[in-house]
Formats: sequence, C-alpha cells, structure tokens
Amino acid sequence: MEAPDVESLWRWNRDPEVVRWLNHEPPQSLASAERRFAERPRNSFESSLLMIERRSDARLIGVTALRDASPIDGRAELDIYLGEKDCWGQGYGSDAVRALCRWGFDRLRLHSIALWVVVDNERAVHAYEKVGFQRDGRHRECFRGDGRWHDMYLMSVLEGELR
Repeated sequence: MEAPDVESLWRWNRDPEVVRWLNHEPPQSLASAERRFAERPRNSFESSLLMIERRSDARLIGVTALRDASPIDGRAELDIYLGEKDCWGQGYGSDAVRALCRWGFDRLRLHSIALWVVVDNERAVHAYEKVGFQRDGRHRECFRGDGRWHDMYLMSVLEGELR
C-alpha cells in the first residue's frame, strides 16, 4: 500500500455495501486516513498489507493482508475485501486469496492460513472453499451487522491443500 492508495481505501470504507460484512471503524476524514497511513508500520513477516490490482489495466480494486504470522507456529490470518463493486463475482477475490496463500506458504514457509467469515456471506464462503479453505468451526453470534448478531466460520487451508 502506498500513499496514493489511501484515497481508494477511504472511499471503499465509506460504502455500506463494501463494508457490510467487515468489522470497521466509524467514518473518518480523508486527512485522518492519510495520517493513519503515514503512521502505519512497514510490512513485515508478522503483518503484510497488500493492495489488489487488476492485471488488465492495473486498476486498484481491493486490499488483502496476512497478519499475526508466527514463524514458530507456521500460521497466519488472512483478511481481504474488494472495494470496487463492479469487480465482484468475477474471480478476482479468489485469485488474490490464492496468490497471497501461495506467497505465505512458499516465501514465509507457513503451514496454515486461517480466516473468519460471516456465515451469511455466502459468496465469500464459496470463494474461500473454491481455493481450498475448509470450515474448522463456528463461532455463534459474534458479528453484529444489519442490526442483528451473526455467526462466523473459522476456515483454514494447509499448505498442500491450496487449489
């Protein structure tokens, strides 16, 4: 993520449809988002934030991260969302998840990558299963959205299971 990317991230985070299934902070000004970016730690083994670009035109369409990586445990957690709604349902999210997992397994030598997803976010659950994630468990009523509580799945993929 670079300074010019902040405006896209800020715009996406203000769109209720984009952040519907995300734990997100209250709206902030663009200047505040830029300040926060400037104070953000650099990418490291433990935490890497990467922007998703569409190959055909280098358009910025989303963001993904591997966080809480542990070289001792060989595990990390994945976060992702596509902010450009016209790119939803075209396989960009699955491709980004697959690429980030390959990088985590090959370069960071991770063994397991996990994520949390709201059970009712069927499109995301399907996309994760498509690349090899499996449902490990269900956390009941732990996400508040649309005025009610939702369950979440804990999903993971092990090196060698990625499709």
